[in-house]
Amino acid sequence: MAVSYTINVQGQLLNLAKPRVMGILNVTPDSFYAASRKQTEEAIVQRANEILLEGGDMIDLGAYSSRPGATHISPEEEMERLARALRIIRREHPHAIVSVDTFRAKVAERCILEYGADIINDISGGELDPDMFPTVARLNVPYILMHMKGTPQNMQDDPRYHDITSEVMQYLGEKVDQLHEMGVNDIILDPGYGFAKTLEQNYELLRNQHALLQLGLPLLVGVSRKSMIYRLLGGTPEEALNGTTVLHTISLMQGAHILRVHDVKQAVEAVRIMQLIKQ
Repeated sequence: MAVSYTINVQGQLLNLAKPRVMGILNVTPDSFYAASRKQTEEAIVQRANEILLEGGDMIDLGAYSSRPGATHISPEEEMERLARALRIIRREHPHAIVSVDTFRAKVAERCILEYGADIINDISGGELDPDMFPTVARLNVPYILMHMKGTPQNMQDDPRYHDITSEVMQYLGEKVDQLHEMGVNDIILDPGYGFAKTLEQNYELLRNQHALLQLGLPLLVGVSRKSMIYRLLGGTPEEALNGTTVLHTISLMQGAHILRVHDVKQAVEAVRIMQLIKQ
């Protein structure tokens, strides 16, 4: 029988017995999927509305592109982008659950304390900022812990694994132990598809994703329109929606609790169909 998880968000328990959909809102000029880039106030409002109206449960706000070879920006520029977007989102949707996608502890702290973000989504698992874990513990907010090697600038140079599933599991397990020792309880695990992994490694990990459930924590999957789809099938991120929906369905079959997506409506439909099949 499947384990039912909850995470404490805004003082309320969010039940993950039914998988949740997290809509991506990027306030970057260079995210890999051009349609996800929202920089004007009108575009930010429109995207936030779209995520929630299409059935998204939370908004994941990013201001630093983590695509391979992405341009590095300063903490000040990242914070400026996030602060502006958070002000807009909180004005329009004061009770929406907002996750902030950053690996910088100071940026995360300001987003939570000053601008009302709810969840920290860290692609680096605390590796790129040693203050991240203590900051998460102090803020007492849910933390998305992702597996990655290196940095967004060099992570795809030569990723090697003897057994990718067991190595990702060991990495996440060790990090979870550190966080638990600091008193962090609301942890969500992200296998890190597309981060320091070849196409074949991504699919091997997806094939064995259910093994990560042994860590006893909810899983977030982010495969939306990634190169593991269009490099296999041909085309571009713009043509990868069908492949994305296939991988979302497989991820749900493999125990995913949260889907981080560009296309909310299609992901919500995949969740509804899988829920009916599992009844």
